[in-house]
Amino acid sequence: MRDPPAADFDGLSDSRSGDFAESAPAAGDPGRADSPKDLDQELSRVRAQLQEAQSQLLRGLADMENLRKRTAIEVANAHKYAVESFAESLVPVLDSLELALKVDKPSVEALKEGAEATLRLLHTAFGKHHLLAIEPVGERFDPNRHQAISMVPGTSVTPAVAANHVVTVLQKGYLIHERVLRPALVTVAQA
Repeated sequence: MRDPPAADFDGLSDSRSGDFAESAPAAGDPGRADSPKDLDQELSRVRAQLQEAQSQLLRGLADMENLRKRTAIEVANAHKYAVESFAESLVPVLDSLELALKVDKPSVEALKEGAEATLRLLHTAFGKHHLLAIEPVGERFDPNRHQAISMVPGTSVTPAVAANHVVTVLQKGYLIHERVLRPALVTVAQA
């Protein structure tokens, strides 16, 4: 077995040492620091650089921890108050219903008008927050948006409905943006 060749370390510099390698005189240089006083000064300078680097590292770590904590608080608040805007838009609906209940002897016509006004407020609130009704009569059955309750022959309804298409909606479904909040309960035409 052969011994590895002897390494020649004279003249090599470690690129990771940065300022230290550049400022330290190489062995054999005429300006080499030989005296204990020069070595003490060099050691003090290197220690000061090390202390500054450690201080910068600790500040960076503290900044990262503070950012992590702030972000966690912001995410928690976003979850906590996510429905705030929607809730604000429902307050007029609540006001309208409470006013209707305070009327001593409402007429049928007044109750109907009040219910229609309240429904308009609710539709406005839903529209403002992209809450849309799924009313799929005549559309092709989509299991992602519809829930089939029963099937009927497509020829038994007027007008006739193609197979696998929605015949009637028993309960509206709702989307919030493109996500299904509640599927529509439907009757589907069979072949």
